Amino acid sequence: MPARVNQDGASQDGASQDSAGQDSASQDGVDRIVEQWDAQRPGLDVSPMQVFGRLARANRLMDQQLDIAFSRHGLDSGSFDVLATLLRDGPPHRLTAGALQRSAMITSSAVAQRLNRLESRGLVTRSPNPDDARATDVTLTERGRALIGAALPDHVANEHRLLHGLSTRQRAALAALLRSLIQSIEGASPLPPPE
Repeated sequence: MPARVNQDGASQDGASQDSAGQDSASQDGVDRIVEQWDAQRPGLDVSPMQVFGRLARANRLMDQQLDIAFSRHGLDSGSFDVLATLLRDGPPHRLTAGALQRSAMITSSAVAQRLNRLESRGLVTRSPNPDDARATDVTLTERGRALIGAALPDHVANEHRLLHGLSTRQRAALAALLRSLIQSIEGASPLPPPE
C-alpha cells in the first residue's frame, strides 16, 4: 500500500516524493541522470535513458551475480552457455560448431575459444561431421554432462534468488516487455552511415 503523503511532500514514513510522485528513497542513479539532463537540456526528451540505463545497470549486476555461481562449478558464463546449449539440445548432445554458435548466440571466434577450453578439460569432444567435411561436430562428454547437470539447478536457483523482489505476474510482464523491446530494436531502421 503506498505511503500517505502530507502537503509538504513527505510521506508518513519520512520519505519525500518528487514532482512525479515518486518516493525519493526509490530513486536510483538513472533518475538522477535524467533529472540532470532535464535541468541542462529541458527541451530534449531523454526518457529512453531510463530504459537503457537501467538495462545496462541490471546487466552488470546480473553478470556479477551469475559469474559467482558459475565459478563455484569451475565455469564462466560462456562455458556454461556452451554446455547448457549442448545439454538442452537433447541426446546425443551433439551439434556442429556452427549450429552451436547460432544457438548460443555467440561469434565464431568466441565459440572456438570456449571449445578449446572445454575440450582441454574433457567436457566436450570435437570430431569431423560425417555429412559435411567443412563442419565440426561438438559432443558433450559424460564428464561435461555431469558438470552441467550439477551447475544447472544452482544456476536456476540463483536466477530465482535474483528475481525474489518480483511477483510471478511482474516476472511474466517483464519477460513480455523485454521480448517486445528486443523486437523493437531488431525492427528499428538502421542508422545512416556517418558522413
